[in-house]
Amino acid sequence: MPKWLDNAVFYEIYPQSFQDTNADGIGDFQGIIRRLDYIQELGCNAVWINPCFLSPFGDAGYDVADYYTAAPRYGTNEDLRELFTEAHKRGIHVLLDLVPGHTSVEHKWFRESMKAGKNEYTDRYIWTDNVWESPENMGCLRGISPRDGAVALNFFSMQPALNYGYYKITRPWQQSPEDEGPRATLDAMLDVIRFWLSMGCDGFRVDMAGSLVKNDEEGKGTIALWNKVRAFLDRDFPEAAFVSEWGEPDKSLLGGFHMDFLLHFGPSHYNDLFRCDHPFFSSEGKGDVSAFVEKYRDNYEKTDKKGLICIPSGNHDMDRLARRLNPDEMKIAFSFLLSMPGAPFLYYGDEIGMRYVEGLTSVEGGYNRTGSRSPMQWDHTANGGFSSAPSEKLYVKMDDAADRPTVEAQMADENSLYHEVRKLIALRQAHAALQSNGEIEFVYAAENAYPLSYLRSAAGERILVILNPSAKAAGFESELPEGELIYSFGSPAKKEGSTWKVPPCSANYIRL
Repeated sequence: MPKWLDNAVFYEIYPQSFQDTNADGIGDFQGIIRRLDYIQELGCNAVWINPCFLSPFGDAGYDVADYYTAAPRYGTNEDLRELFTEAHKRGIHVLLDLVPGHTSVEHKWFRESMKAGKNEYTDRYIWTDNVWESPENMGCLRGISPRDGAVALNFFSMQPALNYGYYKITRPWQQSPEDEGPRATLDAMLDVIRFWLSMGCDGFRVDMAGSLVKNDEEGKGTIALWNKVRAFLDRDFPEAAFVSEWGEPDKSLLGGFHMDFLLHFGPSHYNDLFRCDHPFFSSEGKGDVSAFVEKYRDNYEKTDKKGLICIPSGNHDMDRLARRLNPDEMKIAFSFLLSMPGAPFLYYGDEIGMRYVEGLTSVEGGYNRTGSRSPMQWDHTANGGFSSAPSEKLYVKMDDAADRPTVEAQMADENSLYHEVRKLIALRQAHAALQSNGEIEFVYAAENAYPLSYLRSAAGERILVILNPSAKAAGFESELPEGELIYSFGSPAKKEGSTWKVPPCSANYIRL
């Protein structure tokens, strides 16, 4: 694993909403460059930039039209190269978002694959043999070209699925991952990876990495595919980092990924923490963390206690933390996020408690997600310092509340969420036990109960984390000794005999 991942703290940038420098109402690469000092000052030493390649933007750039060309609305390839260079000057690594599962219908590969005559792109996508047959368990487009057949879709109708083969073949048109077409698709994606790594990119966060080989219930075909990518990377780019959006670290790490990105859907129980009717990190004290911990512990054991599971504060697909939690509750949530194994991911604006903007019309296929994609709120000036364009020209509407949080105001308030996040990042960087590779042992995580407690350890150091988001005092039994309090939000936890007494609305790190 690249050494820099050991203490990586990522900042996710949704480029169209981060910083606009040319007054068109859309963020751009130069805007990201302008704000690198801010990211560095916050304490983040890595960024993940959402898709920024040429695209018709039917799905926020997850519908790629050309993997080799930066989207003109953000800038040029040279701007992106400059971004890599400027980030590296500040000790910041950059991951791009790789979307290997599908392209846009406007991609050259797809336009060629629609032709009736056989060519090198005929098998680049998943096509049935005749227009009346649908692919199994997938949506499709049909009747769109002279070619006989229906093409499989991933997600929206503008996203035809690339062909990496089928692990279990049940129909004549389905191909093996070792057939010529699927192998050519993988080779094409390796070329894309090589191009951007050679340009200065430090790696990729890989979109829906577990979905490439179809009819692959146990993931064996997809694991084998990613092992081919891993062999290529080990040979040519050993320092490149690969983080998967898979949600099953026992599979993704076996496939050669360095870390796995926890999903907000599926079996993880991640939503139990921040995004449900009664989140665990709400002070109402009606949450339940036990199912999350049970699943996390199961994955941890399956991966030989590597624990390389990245837990995000949020992302472009989720409700903002602030939709369910107030600033003090978010401080305790961040004390969790920044003390767990794997690299933490902070979604832009979560560090100041940006809100979910209700009632927005969908932009770029965002639908209900659009409210989490509003422009970054930097200061008190027009458009929150995001853009000098007229407000009606902003691509995504800004939170127009008079009391919206801003970086400027929170930097001036020493008790703000921003300063608490900055303090927690610095604490993580000062203690190996709190970083990506440190081991974790859950000490207390009972059903429908508070607090949550776990022990982090690395390099001879042990740190006990005790979190009680509830407005009621709590306690638990433990034989662990008292130690040195190195961080406290709210009031300190105290040990009386074998019982830890935990104050309400508190977070404590104790070095044993």
